Amino acid sequence: MDLSNLKPAEGSVKNQGKRVGRGQGSGKGGTATRGHKGAKSRSGYSKKLGFEGGQMPLQRRVPKFGFTNINRVEYQGINLDTLQELVDDKKIEDTVNFETLFAHRLAGKNDLIKILGRGELKAKLKVSAHKFTASAKAAIEAAGGEAVTL
Repeated sequence: MDLSNLKPAEGSVKNQGKRVGRGQGSGKGGTATRGHKGAKSRSGYSKKLGFEGGQMPLQRRVPKFGFTNINRVEYQGINLDTLQELVDDKKIEDTVNFETLFAHRLAGKNDLIKILGRGELKAKLKVSAHKFTASAKAAIEAAGGEAVTL
């Protein structure tokens, strides 16, 4: 190795790109490729979210109606046939609680769980959930299981 074949390590030198706005002599001075006037030519410009160049934005053009209850409680519904499937696949034994449902990706970590009555349950399960429909509770108890409300 000598001074004639020195070069920087692979990947250490990045191409710096054009230097704009560094005086007339650079060939990229003056408007510095931003064109003349207008918001985009100014420093500190950033477009507002949903801005459509002064046209009435879609968010304001579309009519609003209805009512959103801010106190609404959303439940993640899980049917009996889903629980029976887990038993058939030998993924659960005798208890179904929030942790097992979360582990099998049937619920998110902040979800409230409601057991729904679709399908039939043959296995004897102890099911813990935040809510049960009447038919689901009856089916679980008919199969010899237990429905525990959290």
